[in-house]
Amino acid sequence: MKIHFIAIGGSVMHQLAIALRRKGYVVTGSDDEIFEPAKSNLEKEGLLPAAMGWFPEKLQPGLDAVILGMHARADNPELLRASELSLPVYSFPEYIYRESKDKTRVVVGGSHGKTTTTAMIMNVLKETGRDFDWLVGARLEGFSQSVNITRAPVIVCEGDEYPASTLEKRPKFHFLFPHIVVLTGIAWDHINVFPTFEIYLEQFRIFMNKIEPGGVLIYNDTDPVLKGLVEEHMAAGKGDTATGTGARALRTIGYGVPAHRIENGITVVTLEGQSGPLKVFGEHNLLNLHAAYLVAKELGIGVGEFLRGMASFSGASKRLELLAAGKSVNIYRDFAHAPSKVKATIRAVKTQFPDRRLVAVLELHTYSSLNEQFLSEYRGSLDPADEAVVFYSRHALELKRLPPLPEQRVKEEFGKPGLAVIQDREELRAWLMQESFKNVNLLLMSSGNYDGLDVTALSAEIIQQETI
Repeated sequence: MKIHFIAIGGSVMHQLAIALRRKGYVVTGSDDEIFEPAKSNLEKEGLLPAAMGWFPEKLQPGLDAVILGMHARADNPELLRASELSLPVYSFPEYIYRESKDKTRVVVGGSHGKTTTTAMIMNVLKETGRDFDWLVGARLEGFSQSVNITRAPVIVCEGDEYPASTLEKRPKFHFLFPHIVVLTGIAWDHINVFPTFEIYLEQFRIFMNKIEPGGVLIYNDTDPVLKGLVEEHMAAGKGDTATGTGARALRTIGYGVPAHRIENGITVVTLEGQSGPLKVFGEHNLLNLHAAYLVAKELGIGVGEFLRGMASFSGASKRLELLAAGKSVNIYRDFAHAPSKVKATIRAVKTQFPDRRLVAVLELHTYSSLNEQFLSEYRGSLDPADEAVVFYSRHALELKRLPPLPEQRVKEEFGKPGLAVIQDREELRAWLMQESFKNVNLLLMSSGNYDGLDVTALSAEIIQQETI
């Protein structure tokens, strides 16, 4: 197979290129700029383009596939050349499906928790010695790649609702046609793509219609919006919960928070009468775990195997990741940015450590979160924190071509008394360093980097200060 990548330097694109090269394919690619770690990763595999830029002459008859990255525009010279030659052009998810037509396809979708749930399934499959491929949107301990494509019989995919490419505006998860689906919950996000909640909701209706006949839908039935959507789907004759009969013979399985207890700061979960300790915590992680178990069960893994496989799971990168710990302070980093994610993450830390003060720092970084019309969705999200900061940079607003966001409006919409609103990186650092970190958990929530603040160095400084 001969494959060419347009925009090979993307965080997931370059991983797919490496996976296909390792599978034995002939792989080439182009990009106008490639950053670390993609640059080094591609160089090690002999895939780094000799020069940056677009080179239509790389597109020749006989290519089996051209894979189009997200930041390649419709007027890209290589894309135009591919069209002239009538070469098959695929978005990333379209090509993943092409490579997995003969596999059992597991797809985890939803507005929150999909990375962690996917990672849990992967960890259990790895720990129990199963052969499988994967696609996940984060760095995971024990996995050198975020994408793996071999001849394994199963593939586990994180299903993103964001558009597939510059040409294909439909969500990525519409192209995967799964046999086993997890839906973790629905909360409006990506308002730049889905301007109303109803439009956003429709993407999940379409996704459910793309489950393969005879498939299974595992869904969070504690989410009223999602539960209603599934009931609507089944009532429309798409399948029968009890017998697996109907137009598409779809089975549905609802899940919730499993039985558990907290012992000396460690969560112990119970499934089907068997118990095991976890390294992760919080109700949202317990929901994710229950979904992962139901998938594992569909794949023939028993509860004992599952719990043993989960015992080593420490979480995905930036998902309640423990950055540093002192005698009486823990510093966590989390990818939380959407309102539902912020609420779940704060609740998790507060529940796990009820006797510690919680200092929460939330960066508004996405288009949705920086949009003044969306701010009301965050109301009450920071309330459980003892102290809270909302940070956003003027630079982020400029990049997204959004108008200035008034600090007072942020305070009004969040509705938390005493909320600090900061727009300067050094001011944020100074605010944190004046805190007394005795018997405290510090929670840093962001999909960005606080305008370049070195949170690892900051964490070490806080720990040092706490020991003085």
